[in-house]
Order: sequence, then structure tokens, then C-alpha cells
Amino acid sequence: MKYVVVTGGVVSGLGKGVTASSIGVVLKACGLRVTSIKIDPYLNTDAGTISPFEHGEVFVLDDGGEVDLDLGNYERFLDVTLTRDNNITTGKIYQSVIDRERRGDYLGKTVQVIPHITDGIKDWITSVAVIPVDGRVGPADVCVIELGGTVGDIESMPFIEALRQLSYSVGQENFCLIHVSLVPVLGVVGEQKTKPTQHSVRELRALGLTPHLLACRSAQPLLDQTKEKLSQFCHAGNILSIHDVPNIWHVPLLLRYQDAHNAILKQLNLLSIAGPPDIQEWMKRAETFDNLTETVKVAMVGKYTGLSDSYLSVLKALLHACISCSLKPVIQWVAASDLEDEKAKEAPQVHAAAWETLKDSACILVPGGFGNRGTEGMILAAKFARENQVPYLGICLGMQISVIEFARSVLGLEKANSAEFDPDTPDPVVIFMPEGSRTHMGNTMRLGSRKTFFCDHNCITSKLYNNSDHVDERHRHRYEVNPDSVEALEAAGLKFMGKDETGRRMEILELPNHPFYVGVQFHPEFKSRPGRPSPLFTGKEEGLFTLF
Repeated sequence: MKYVVVTGGVVSGLGKGVTASSIGVVLKACGLRVTSIKIDPYLNTDAGTISPFEHGEVFVLDDGGEVDLDLGNYERFLDVTLTRDNNITTGKIYQSVIDRERRGDYLGKTVQVIPHITDGIKDWITSVAVIPVDGRVGPADVCVIELGGTVGDIESMPFIEALRQLSYSVGQENFCLIHVSLVPVLGVVGEQKTKPTQHSVRELRALGLTPHLLACRSAQPLLDQTKEKLSQFCHAGNILSIHDVPNIWHVPLLLRYQDAHNAILKQLNLLSIAGPPDIQEWMKRAETFDNLTETVKVAMVGKYTGLSDSYLSVLKALLHACISCSLKPVIQWVAASDLEDEKAKEAPQVHAAAWETLKDSACILVPGGFGNRGTEGMILAAKFARENQVPYLGICLGMQISVIEFARSVLGLEKANSAEFDPDTPDPVVIFMPEGSRTHMGNTMRLGSRKTFFCDHNCITSKLYNNSDHVDERHRHRYEVNPDSVEALEAAGLKFMGKDETGRRMEILELPNHPFYVGVQFHPEFKSRPGRPSPLFTGKEEGLFTLF
């Protein structure tokens, strides 16, 4: 197995995930099979209980793993299906080592960070790296490993040491280290400053690792003199300029044009088996997006609108769908709480602006979320879409919101609500799932890829999925539509077109006599891919009105 390790320095948020994904794209374009691992040094076992404001969205895998959003980048860029074990956290490593100690596996030894934690990290990496993720038999050729955080962080030290030991044990020809750093430009001087990167590399070398390539983030392309200076003072022969680009699909092209693949292949002794990179598809995709002129306004009515990464997969799914329709998406962020009547009293201008944005949009999307903050605003958005024939897509919470709104407005159940938002509601149209845990939050939801069976092949959703009998989509929820409310809702006109294998769990709803009013309990955005958008975000049926 060949390993490409991507580390980061100076500051966080430089785009290590996109860089690591793009490296995988270029290597895959050379004919190699690629897998990925993300290391997160936090103590959480997984990302499932972390607020979106802390780390962005929680990405869900087929096996139900709740992982860092960078694994979503890996899946989208490389078109692979990863597992929960492809996301390593400090919590997982310590838990596995402590479990082994409790079983007596260490035979009375004093369990320490070195060698037991570092050995646990190496064993995890080497065992996961050989698991095929591309649907083919046998291990991949290259495993791209991204180390989260910044070099020098206390919590990442055991991982740095484990990677140092790994580089020694597998041999230099099987290990390539790429360090992503920042080359800032001070406004007053206007000069590209290399000192932060020099210090970052010095810190890395002091820990026993020397980068083979430097991937330098900057606003503008690196000047030749900047590259020469970095090469001289950082002892790195390959300096890559990863400057700002119109869209992230240009990043693999940047690497290709700077011969990053040849430098990596040479270090890994793969030049003899790898071919020239065929990256035409990515070139076409990037150029297509750059040349789009016609726009479509999409209102994103959510709870975490202050951080776009909270809805990263939804944004990517919208992008994939829009490009397939030759449209440029314009995301109109609407904080759900700004639509509520209370906001009209507190900040009337903010309230008026939110409603103006909503009414100015071509379609409305209410994504997933938890907790009752902003839910009344989402209900108002769903009502506006229903009454004004505006295309509406509700995902997970967004589906439950549409049920609550319909129950209140059409059935006349003024106090209808979800048991999540009001445990004492007399009309709980959304309830806690019977199999859920009320005492533990982590890994206790209905998670992962599950089958949804269509009840009517004449519905919009079935047609979008090519009239399949069922569809496999990923889930992440602990509340569901109350089965006891379904009969009344359907009698009033709201139709449930998809259910689980038991027939009692509602998965898809539609509103007949509406151009496009769809709610789904699953998360279609997690399986959307460039060039293969999620059917629910856009469809190709002749004469079928879709979200766009």
C-alpha cells in the first residue's frame, strides 16, 4: 500500500480536505485506485453530537457512520463509498485501546501513549487502507490520509508520531507527505510572506516528518521568487501554488498543470504503472460552471445559515443539479427565525427583508436540523410555498415541517406539532421513533442507507427515480410522522408516496395539484455526485415540472 499524507500548518480552514480530495482525483485520473482516511484529533468518538456551528455538517455514510464533512468531499470527488472506519478520531483510538486493556490484551503492561496509542493508530490506518471502497475487488493502490487540525496542536501529537513511525515502517518509496500551508500577503507591503510556512515546516521537521511537497494557499498564484525562497528554506523541491479559483473543481486542474501527480508518483515509485492523467471531465465541468449565465434563486430556510458548511452537501447537490440544467445557483439564505412573528416585533426590518428574500426566490428548500429554534419560521415558509404554488423540497426536518403546517392549516389542528418541539402537544403529528434512545444521543438515531418503497409509480418522486420499485437513500433522524395521523392527512389531500419496508414509516410525501411540493425523510444530498446529481434536486422526465 502507498500512502499520501496531507497535513496543515499556520491556520486551520485552509482547504486540506479539498486539496486531499483533488490529489485523489489526479491520482485516479492516472489509472490508480484510491481510498481515503480522515483523522480528526478531537476526543469525540464521531461527529454525530457536534454542533454544525463547530465543525459544519455531519456527513452520513451508507453504514450509518456520522463523520466529518471532508469524507463527503472524498466521496463526491472520488465517487467512492466510504465506511465509518475511514474516519479516525482520538476518541475511537483511545476507546479501542482502553477496551483492549480491559480485556487483558496487553498482558499486564503499563499502557502508554507510546507505543500503545501510536500502535493503535498505525494498526487502524493499515487495516482500513486495504478495504475496497470503489466497488471492485482487492485493495486500492494509494491511500490518501488527511490529518485534521494544524501541526503543533497538542491533540494531534500522537497522530504525528504514529505517521512518523508509519513512514519508517513502510519505507520512503511508499510514503509521500504533502504539507498545506498559508502564504499571506500583507496589505501594506503587498509582498507574499513565506515566514509562516517556514515556521510551520520547521515545526513539522522537529517532529520527525519532512514534507515532499508544499501546497501553498494564497489569494494569487505564487511568484517564482516566492517558490524559490520556500524551496530553499523549507528543503522541499516541489512547491505547489493552490491559489483562489472560481470554483473548487479547478483545484485538481491546478495540481495537474503543476505536475503534482508526477512528483507524487515519483516519490511513490509508481511512474512505471501510472498513465498520463485523463482529466478532461473535470476540465469540462469547471469550464461549464464558469460560463453559466442564467441564474436560479433558491431560498435556503434553515437554522444554521450563519455557517454555510452546516449545509455543505445540500449546497453541493444543488450545484450538481443546477449545472445539469445549465443554471447557476444563487443561494438566498433565510434564517428561519427571521420569518417568525416575534422577529417582526423585535427587528421589523430584518423580518421584512427575510420575507422579501423568500418571495423573491424561484423555489424553497428546508433542510434537516434538530431542536425547536426557527421551526415556526420554517412552517411559515412551507405554508407560503404550498399556498402560492412555489416549488418546495423538505429534507428530513423539512418534511416533518410540511406535515405540521398541513395539519394546522388544512386539518384545522391549531396546536399540531412535533413531540420534539412540544412534548405536550394534543396533536403530535410527528413522534419519537419507538426504537430510539431517550438517554443517549450518540449513534442512537435511524442512520445509514435504507430502502424506501414507492406506493404509486405515477407520483413525481417515482418518475424522478426512473420508476424504480424502491430507492436506497441515507437517513439521520430520531423523529418520524405519526402513523396514526396518516389517514387523516391523506384524506385531506397530503399523499405519502414512499414508505419503509414495514409500511408504517412515512418516507416521501407529495401534494397533488401543486407543481412540486415534496418532502422526504431521508437525505438525498449525501449521494449526489458531480455529473450524477440527486434525482430529487433535478429530474429529466419529459414535461415533468421539477425543483428547477
